[in-house]
Amino acid sequence: MMDWIYTIVSKVLLLWHSLFDKLWGDGTWLATNWDWVLAIVFLVLTVRVLLFPLFIKQIRSQRAMQTLQPQLKALQEKHKGDKETLQREMMELYRREKANPLMGCLPLLIQMPIFFGVFHVIKRLGTGTVDETLYGWTAAQFQSGMSADLFGVSIGATFRDGGTAAVLCGILGVVMIITTYMTSRQMILKTGWSEDPTQKMMQKLMLYGIPATLIISAVAFPLGLIIYWTTTNLFTLGQQMWVLKKYPPPKMGGKPEPKVVDPEVAKALAPKVGAKPTNAKRKTVKKNVG
Repeated sequence: MMDWIYTIVSKVLLLWHSLFDKLWGDGTWLATNWDWVLAIVFLVLTVRVLLFPLFIKQIRSQRAMQTLQPQLKALQEKHKGDKETLQREMMELYRREKANPLMGCLPLLIQMPIFFGVFHVIKRLGTGTVDETLYGWTAAQFQSGMSADLFGVSIGATFRDGGTAAVLCGILGVVMIITTYMTSRQMILKTGWSEDPTQKMMQKLMLYGIPATLIISAVAFPLGLIIYWTTTNLFTLGQQMWVLKKYPPPKMGGKPEPKVVDPEVAKALAPKVGAKPTNAKRKTVKKNVG
């Protein structure tokens, strides 16, 4: 069912590999290692460039959602305790203002099939499959991909393979998880938590759910896939930084948390029982008059 995704991913990956292979020259160390690593990196750049128009729509949708925050808050106060009516009124507001609370997740949802395509294609390099020409690969390209490594670790190796593969996949896996968390945190720190329960749930899922899932699933990721995901995160961080700097968003809402005073400090500053209260302002006035 997803063979067409695998074929497209393979074609783009092989295109970049062929370009770098010609640049380095046949039979060199670079031609069997870094051309594959760079092909994965430039696969990310290709995907991000193609998704850039959608990213712009995502930003516009987020801005539209931010302008609706006061109205959303008013609806929540008006229909407190009546979730069904609240949801109906919110959907009507979104329809009337042409806003989509799920638009923020759309780029990620579109990238997921591509992610599975990269996972499937690179995983084949570590399985030693006999079907070398699947998805447009030649036998020579397949053998070159199987021989490619980063610091002595095959791009098809996983954490489960142990040894050096476990160390390198583990280190890059931690970087992948941290940068995944940072991409969501970066946006939330600038915009704040949404007043819309659905969008707020999506924010929490992006911030905590996906990194938590990666902690468990990353052990099965091939090294090449970890490189792909980490590169995607770094590109996203830079892209978001540029957008947030060029188009700084208003705070989405959420009252600031009240300052907490230490009980010991409050006790020390409190006037003693029976003590005569002082009026610094009155003393100052008298001093000036005199």
